[in-house]
Formats: sequence, structure tokens, C-alpha cells
Amino acid sequence: MSKVAVIMGSISDMPVMQDAIDILKGFDIEVEVDIVSAHRTPEKLFDFSKNAHKRDIKVIVAGAGGAAHLPGMVASLSPLPVIGVPVKSSNSIDGWDSVLSILQMPGGVPVATVALNGAKNAGILAAQIIGVSDQCVLDKIVTYKEGLKLKVENAAKDLK
Repeated sequence: MSKVAVIMGSISDMPVMQDAIDILKGFDIEVEVDIVSAHRTPEKLFDFSKNAHKRDIKVIVAGAGGAAHLPGMVASLSPLPVIGVPVKSSNSIDGWDSVLSILQMPGGVPVATVALNGAKNAGILAAQIIGVSDQCVLDKIVTYKEGLKLKVENAAKDLK
């Protein structure tokens, strides 16, 4: 079974990152969750990033607030796709510092970035990446997206 790692810089990021965990579990994807601080546990960050692919992790979802170095540092060390989730934290400048820190990666070190506090979309994107090579996950994504469509259509009917 393919696995997605959901990591965050601090336990205070967990309320946001829980959305990624929940959506991935809803697609029956195994999730590994951990706190990996770029600034407070750099040795752990290096070990995690360099070895995640050896533990059958296929995608890393990394959430961080403030300076938000975690997603970029992980991407610099790992061969896996990294999805960054900018988190609006207590020390954040309306979240823009986090968004820009994750978006503005140098050439050669890509980080896919979702909206501020957009962990749900990060989880969906991770599932879509897994779905490229896992038909069962792909089928669940197709069903999920059909459900989104039906929800909108039903809401439109309720207006009439």
C-alpha cells in the first residue's frame, strides 16, 4: 500500500493539517503523521527527508507557518513530490509570509503549494498523485469528484 507522510513544523499546525489526514484516510491511503521542525529539529528533518522514500512513502504533505521553511527544506533533500501547506500561525503576517516562503522556491527544487490553510486540497492532490499508479485510489477520486458535482447540482435545484 502506498503511503503519504503528513508533517508539520509544530503541533499548533495540527488543526489545519487534520484536513489532509482526514481526506487521505477517506481515500483509504495510509498516512504517517509527524512533527518535523526545520528550525528546532534539523537533524530529524534531514533524516526524514533523505529516507522517506525508503519507507514506501510516495508523497509528502508539509505544513508550516511563519517563515515556513519546512516544505522547501524537505523538497531540497527528498526525491519525492512535496506539497506545501502554508499555515496562518500566531506569528504570521496574515499568512502571506508562509505562502510566499513556500511558493518562491528556486529552480530545481519544486514544491507544489496549495492555498493558505488548504490542507484538504493538499490531501486530494497527494491522492491524485498516488492515483496515477493505483487504480483503486483513482476510482475513489473519480467518485469523490462526481460527488462534488452532484452536490453543486442539488444546491442549484434547491434554488429553483
